Order: sequence, then C-alpha cells, then structure tokens
Amino acid sequence: MKMLLKYCAKMEKDGYGMTPLLSASVTGHTNIVDFLTQHVQTSKAECINALELLGATFVDKKRDLLGALKYWKRAMEMRYSDRTNILSKPVPQTLIMAYAYAKEVNSSEELENLIADPDEMRMQALLIRERILGPSHPDTSYYIRYRGAVYADSGNFKRCINLWKYALDMQQSNLDPLSPMTSSSLLSFAELFSFMLQDRAKGLLGTTVTFEDLMGILCKSVLEIERAMKQTQCPPDPIQLNKALAIILHLICLLEKVPCSSEQEYFKKQTIYKFLKLQPRGKNNFSPLHLAVDNSTTCVGRYPVCKFPSLQVTAILVECGADVNVRDCDNNSPLHIAALNNHPDIMNFLINSGSHFDATNSHRKTASDLLDDKEIAKNLIQPINHITLQCLAARVVVNCNIRYTGHIPEKLENFILLHR
Repeated sequence: MKMLLKYCAKMEKDGYGMTPLLSASVTGHTNIVDFLTQHVQTSKAECINALELLGATFVDKKRDLLGALKYWKRAMEMRYSDRTNILSKPVPQTLIMAYAYAKEVNSSEELENLIADPDEMRMQALLIRERILGPSHPDTSYYIRYRGAVYADSGNFKRCINLWKYALDMQQSNLDPLSPMTSSSLLSFAELFSFMLQDRAKGLLGTTVTFEDLMGILCKSVLEIERAMKQTQCPPDPIQLNKALAIILHLICLLEKVPCSSEQEYFKKQTIYKFLKLQPRGKNNFSPLHLAVDNSTTCVGRYPVCKFPSLQVTAILVECGADVNVRDCDNNSPLHIAALNNHPDIMNFLINSGSHFDATNSHRKTASDLLDDKEIAKNLIQPINHITLQCLAARVVVNCNIRYTGHIPEKLENFILLHR
C-alpha cells in the first residue's frame, strides 16, 4: 500500500462509495487505518468516519468493546477539536424500533457512560455502520443479522426477529430480486420459526411464534417472487428461484402449525392464491405443487425445517387453486412426482382432486408405473376406480396410431394427448 501511494496511487471509491481507508476500517486493519488517517489525501471528516467504523468493527467482528471505545473517543475528540467548526453527527429523522430506539452518542460524556451498557454499545455499532456505509452495502445488513443471531442464541427471539425484519426490508429495498443475501435471510427466518415451534425451545424467553410473524415473512417471500417475475428483460436465476419457492413451501408448512382466526386463515389463503397466480417455476420446470410432493424440497438449508412430500401443504395449495395436472419439463404431473416419491396418500388426494390417473409423461409412463411397489397402486389406490372407458378408448387410439386430429372435438384431442 505504501509503495502504491509512493507512486501516486489515488484513493478512489469503489461501487459502494468505499475508500481504501473505509475498507481497512471494515476489515479491522488497524495499522492501515492509523497510517491512512495521517495521510495528506485524507480529510478530517474521512478520518472521523474511518475511526468510528473501525470502532464498530471492534464491537461486532473483534468483540472488543474497550478497543471500540478507544477509537470512538479519538473520533469524538476530532469532531470537537476545532470549536469554530464542530463536526456534529447528523440528527436522525426517526429512531429505529429494531435498534430499541437507540440514538448515536454525541459527546465524550455520553461515550464514557456507554461502557456500563454493552448492549447499547452494540446498537451504537449498528447505527454507525448504517450511517457511514449506507443500507445498500452488504456489511450493513450482514451485521444486523449477525447481532440478531446472537440474541437468538441467548433465547431473546423477539429482538432477533425485529433485527432480522429490519435487515430483510433493507435488502429488499436495495438488492436485486432473489439476491442470495435476501434468500439467506428468508431461510434464516424459516429455520428460526421451525426451532421455536419445537418442544425443546419451550420455556425460553419469547419463544412464541405468532401468526403475524410467520405471515409477515411469507408475504415478503411472495413479494420477492413477484419482483423476480416482473423482470422481463432478465429472467430469474432458476437455482435461486427454486430455493425461494422451497422456502415459501416451508413457511406455508409452518403456518399450518400455528393457530389462527378465520380472518387470518382467509388472509393466508389469499396470499397463497396470489403466489400461485404468479405461476413461478423452479428446477425441471417444477411448479410449487411439484415441489410440495418432492422429497428434495426438504433439504433447503443446513438445518431441518419441514419434511416433504407434505400432504398438508399439497392440500392447501390445491385448495388455493394449484393446477393438479400441471406438467414439468419431462411432462410429469405432480401425481408422477408423488409416485416417484412413493407417497400413495398424496397420490390418492391428487386423484380425488382431479389429477388424471393414467396420464403419461414424456417416457410414456403413468404415475402407477413409477411406483417402486406396484402392489401399492392395486391395494391403496385401486386403479380400476379411476380408469374410465374414455381412458381405455384413448389408449387404443394412441397405441394403434389412429389419426384423430381434426376428426374429433378439440377437447377430446387434448384428452388423448394425456395418454400419449
């Protein structure tokens, strides 16, 4: 760094507006910060911001509150070093509930009092980082989420949820749709709610999962899909879209475990209907209903949330308007995927909901052909109850290569296509 500066390197800003000095503060390189704050290219205001940001790094990254206080004191002294030109901190327009309505200290006396309240110091670090880096910088939301996770580890779930919600709003306002950071936040909520609903979490501080908390995150998840689907110029990343769809299904599954009023139940189903109307598709052109009956949907993150295939999630998707005969890229209906996962209960439900029993996929296989144990189909599903004379006639037309296009009603043509 010294050599580059010797040969006239300029301390330019990157895409986030970060100077090399601020970058050194964020990463905690104290020797570089000490050197650059003495450099002729560095203004007084830049020195103050760097020292305050370095203090925030000492709080959250180095976990050194006394070290943070040392740098904050240096910055405060610089603010008041010229009594004719005091560099005061900007007055916040509103106080933030997620930060417990904390506001930045503005004098050396207030700084001294901070050491008696470690929690207040941690809020100061978040306030300083957001002011200097701005909401669009990844570190801003990252450390808000980190602080929330620390609260969760100590059992204070309410503080965690408030901080995470604030970080999620920040990400959705500043990042592209389906950003990996936003998906990570949504998944963290699903994992947290799943843990809070487990028996071993009972008795801890603030472990009650409310319908409002879960429903709020489901709405934000659906909003993320809506934002992605509106980007006609740039189609969504299928991997990130598939992950977001899986997270939504896990949230729906968790919502089914939380009691709610009839009005809340209506709102939940209205939101799921809105989600299905977007017609999002994941891997292999899977619809949400395909994902609901596939066991790979279970593995969405590092920690277990819900288990799939899920009859409960399948049922509410169908009730809210999911097409039971929708096809993936291999022409599999959800019934085929349920068969591949050997789930006769879900198969029975789908058939009773209108899924065509003997429809074939691209490999000319019916759902019952895909079952590992063919006796399941005979004993539990009882194919004879679902195959009509019309189905048998369609099979004959297909197997004998009888020309039918233009000779029968279009509705019947589509019916025969199901059996090809």
